[in-house]
Amino acid sequence: MLVGLTGTNGAGKTSGADYLQELGFHYLSLSDEIRLELADRNESPTRENLTRVGNELRARFGASVLARRAIARLAGESDYVIDSIRNPGEVAALRELPGFRLVHFDAPLAERYRRAVERKDERTPLSFEEFSEQEQREMESPDQTTQQLRATFRLADETLLNSGSLAEMRAKLDRLIAR
Repeated sequence: MLVGLTGTNGAGKTSGADYLQELGFHYLSLSDEIRLELADRNESPTRENLTRVGNELRARFGASVLARRAIARLAGESDYVIDSIRNPGEVAALRELPGFRLVHFDAPLAERYRRAVERKDERTPLSFEEFSEQEQREMESPDQTTQQLRATFRLADETLLNSGSLAEMRAKLDRLIAR
């Protein structure tokens, strides 16, 4: 089984991926492909740098480049959770794999902002306004090689509204996997 995760910032994709790993899934992240590129450039993995370099890679090598790089890392007949899917071209490449299902995580904006601040990492937004503005920039663009979150969400097989507890999110994932 291959479960792809897409969603808004702070919606719980990482917690969902962590839970699937507890269930025996192997983990891949399209953002990790960008982090490797940033490390080669000696740049820090800030949200701005991740977005900029991800868009540069898609522009140079095509919208599916991050997914194709991750696909090259798949090994054997294992179950995988593939995180950080942000462009329809990535979904198209992953749909070529048998058993791929895309799950869209979402939660209310205020809750997602709270979670993003609590992470306290290089992606932490400076303000609620910055968080909201950044999200709007990532939602749509006329450039098909940039982040296209709204279009990617429309391709999801399932939507998981993650506005409750961790236990509730895990139960929702259990039901999705059972289907």
